[in-house]
Amino acid sequence: MSASKIVIVFHSGYGHTRKIAEAVAEGSSGELLAISSEGELPAGGWELLQAAQAIVFGAPTYMGMVPWQFKKFADASSKVWFEQSWKDKLAAGFTNSASMSGDKLLTLHYLFALSQQHSMLWVGAGTMPSNTKAATRNDINYIGSFCGLMTATPADASVDEMVPSDIETAKVFGRRVAEAVVAFVPESRLVPA
Repeated sequence: MSASKIVIVFHSGYGHTRKIAEAVAEGSSGELLAISSEGELPAGGWELLQAAQAIVFGAPTYMGMVPWQFKKFADASSKVWFEQSWKDKLAAGFTNSASMSGDKLLTLHYLFALSQQHSMLWVGAGTMPSNTKAATRNDINYIGSFCGLMTATPADASVDEMVPSDIETAKVFGRRVAEAVVAFVPESRLVPA
């Protein structure tokens, strides 16, 4: 694994959250770091996170929270927390679930709290919601999240049937994180997307 300025660390149970992570990575020129079905990072994963200037946390919302695999990763980060090794890195988060709400805000609040435990600096969505009468499900940030990225995939939809505007919103969110790195991290030089 090569060092990346932005790392998207995520768990995906059925592939939908992975597709959102891929869109965030595309928008940010970041690197994906998948948490396995056993809640483990691949070899070199902790080192990749240590070298990153920004870490984007991603997880589906299961039963109003991150799934156990992500929680296992978060608990394992207590060794990093003890040394405050991620202090002042930028952080952001995203989640996907079947319902428009689905208590996704609880998941984002958990990701935010995790970042604050690590003394990180949180980057919100930075996107106005599509909330007028003329708005449609195909508009950017239709769900209207401010504190992070929320996407919704119908429970019976395949990965290929995900809502296109959610994929685009994820790319916009990725660009927001990349812009924050340039603005707030000294001497940042991102490779143009």
